[in-house]
Amino acid sequence: MATGTADTTIGAARAASPTTQRVQATLARRRAAETRFRLIGLSAVILGIGLVALLFASILSRGLPAFWQATLTLEVYIDPEIVDVSPAPDAAAFDSQAAYEEAFLGWQTELARTNWGRVLRNALLAYLPPEAAESGRAVEGLIASNERFELRALIQEDPGLIGETITFQGLADANIDVWVKGNIDRSLPDDRLPLTSDQRAWVEILLEQGVLTQEFASSLLFNVDSRSSPASAGLAGAFVGSLFMMLIVIVLSVPIGVAAAIYLEEFAPRNRFTDLIEVNINNLAAVPSIVFGLLGAAVFINWFRLPLSAPLVGGLVLTLMTLPTVIIATRSTLRAIPPSIRQAAIGLGASRVQTVAHHVLPLAVPGILTGAIIGVAQALGETAPLLLIGMSAFVAQVPASPMDASTALPVQIYLWQGNELRNFFEARTSAAIIVLLALLLSLNTIAIILRKRFEKRW
Repeated sequence: MATGTADTTIGAARAASPTTQRVQATLARRRAAETRFRLIGLSAVILGIGLVALLFASILSRGLPAFWQATLTLEVYIDPEIVDVSPAPDAAAFDSQAAYEEAFLGWQTELARTNWGRVLRNALLAYLPPEAAESGRAVEGLIASNERFELRALIQEDPGLIGETITFQGLADANIDVWVKGNIDRSLPDDRLPLTSDQRAWVEILLEQGVLTQEFASSLLFNVDSRSSPASAGLAGAFVGSLFMMLIVIVLSVPIGVAAAIYLEEFAPRNRFTDLIEVNINNLAAVPSIVFGLLGAAVFINWFRLPLSAPLVGGLVLTLMTLPTVIIATRSTLRAIPPSIRQAAIGLGASRVQTVAHHVLPLAVPGILTGAIIGVAQALGETAPLLLIGMSAFVAQVPASPMDASTALPVQIYLWQGNELRNFFEARTSAAIIVLLALLLSLNTIAIILRKRFEKRW
C-alpha cells in the first residue's frame, strides 16, 4: 500500500509539473490543428463536388428540354394540281447513263419549282378555323421552313405518293417551340411578341387537337447548322469535324509526344542544350491557346496553303498545343518508374533500348494514357485557336474528309450562344455542351479502359 501511494504521488507530481503541462498543451494544439486541417480539406472537397454538381445540374436543366421539340403531325394531301411535274424518268428507257442523269436532273428541277409551302399550308388549314385561309403567310409560319425540303425529298424518293394523303411529321417554327415551352414572357405587348395573336390562337387549337406535340429532336443530332431554318439547326457537321480533329490529335500528338519524352528522359545527354529544350517545353505548356491559332494560320494556311476551315488544319494546331502536355506527363511517369527495374534489366544483359522498350515503357503505359487523356480533353474544348483558322465560318454540310470545310463543337457552342434568337438557342447551346461532354467522357472512358488493361504492379 505504501508503494502504491508513493507511485500515485509521483505521477501526480509529474502531471502537475510545468514541463508536462506544456507538452500536453502543445499536443492539444497539434491535435486541434490537425482536426481543423482535416475539416478544411473535407470542406474544400465537398465545396468542389458541390460546385461541379451545380454546374452539371445547370447544364442539364437547361439543355435536356432542347432534346424535345415542338413537332407537327399532319395529314398531307400531295395535290397533283400543285405538284404538277412530269413522271419520274426510268433508267431503262434511256440509251446511256448520261441521258438518264440529264433527264433526272430536269425532273428534280421541276420538283424544286413546286410550291411545297402551299402543300403544307393546305394541310395545316384542315385543322384551323376557316378564316385562317385569309392569312396564308402566317399559317406557313407555323412550320419550320426546312420542312418544305424534307417533304420534297420524300416525294423525290417515292414519286408514287403524288395524289395520295400521307402522314408527315415536321418541326414547328422556332418561335412556336419557344412559345409552347414557356420561354417567352407572355405578358409582353403584342408588338414585342414573336407570334401574332392569330398564330397564338392557332397554336392553342393545334395543341388541343394533338397535332402539335413535343417529340424527340433527332434533328439536333443528325442535321447540320441552318440559318434559314433555326428550328432544324443541328450538330452533325460540328460533331464530325470534332471527331476528325480528335483523331488527328491522337494519331500525331500521342506518338510524337511519347517518343520525345522517352528520348529526353532516357537517352538525351544532360547538357545546356537539353536543359534549354526542357525549359521551352515547360514554357509552351503555359502559352495561351490563341497563340497556337496564330501560328497555325501563319504556317499551315498562309505557308503550306492548306484549306481554310479544314479539320486537318484544326487537328494540326491542336496537336501543337497538346504536345507539351503529353511530353510533360509522360516524363513524369517515366521518372516514377523505380531505377531498380532499369538496373536489373541492364544487369541481366539488356541494352538501353531493350530496357526501355520491354521493361520501363510497359509499366509507364497507364501514366502515358493519363497524360493523353488530359491533352485530348484540353484540345477537345478549345475554341480560340479554331476561330483564327476560319472554323467559325458557316458550313451547311457534314465533312466527308479532314480536308473538307467544317466547324467544331466548341465553335458551334460559341456561335449559338451569340445567336439573336436567344430564347431558342440558349437551351440548344446547353444541349450542345451536353453532346460535347458526352464525346469527352466517351474518349476518356476508352482511355481509362485501356489504362486498366495495361496496368501492371511492381
